[in-house]
Amino acid sequence: MPCYEALPETEGAPYRGAVVVVQEAFGVNAHIEDVTRRFAAAGFHAVAPHLFHRTGSPAFGYDDFSQVMPHMQALSDDGILDDVGAAVGYLQGAGWSDGQIGVVGFCMGGRVTFLVAGTMPLGAAVGFYGGGIVSGRSEAMPSLLGLVAEMPTPWLGLFGDADPGIPVEDVERLREELATHAPVDTEIVRYPGAEHGFHCDARPSYSPEAAVDGWRRTLEWLDAHLDAPAQ
Repeated sequence: MPCYEALPETEGAPYRGAVVVVQEAFGVNAHIEDVTRRFAAAGFHAVAPHLFHRTGSPAFGYDDFSQVMPHMQALSDDGILDDVGAAVGYLQGAGWSDGQIGVVGFCMGGRVTFLVAGTMPLGAAVGFYGGGIVSGRSEAMPSLLGLVAEMPTPWLGLFGDADPGIPVEDVERLREELATHAPVDTEIVRYPGAEHGFHCDARPSYSPEAAVDGWRRTLEWLDAHLDAPAQ
């Protein structure tokens, strides 16, 4: 499985931790590579695994979703966990412990972060506009609410109120389930007027205000929950 990797360029500067960046439904495209570099610039060892590696590791623009569907349909939650686990294993081989590794995902990857947070004991997880967590997307990608009660990894969810694929009612149900049953720290943030993809500056739905705030909260969540690296 290919992984796009980025490391801090400032020699001798202290690391803040490691991050697995989980792609949108459009693959590890130029935007996801850019986000991975942003994490590196912020002091993280960052890798973005190609979850479409079983179907050729394609990357897409945002103008024709029909091209994406065959690759999405080839995914399963079990396969995704294998792939994220392999990326975590790569970071472990570079010297990072589970508690020093976070996972951050966007769109499809936002749901993946919840799947990972509910299954794998890492330091932290952040999901941007991850759909299907409450209602599920398909038989291969069902609702994930059953993971809440034993969730091992702190999770932050960021959602736009104007996202047509993620009803506000679902977001609020998720907030209630997490507040009532999750044994770890969780938080949900809603952005009024923000659409799906609000963090992606290559999409028409980009919202600078929500993107800046979401990025700030992401870095603060990682700093608050990742184990401190040895300096």
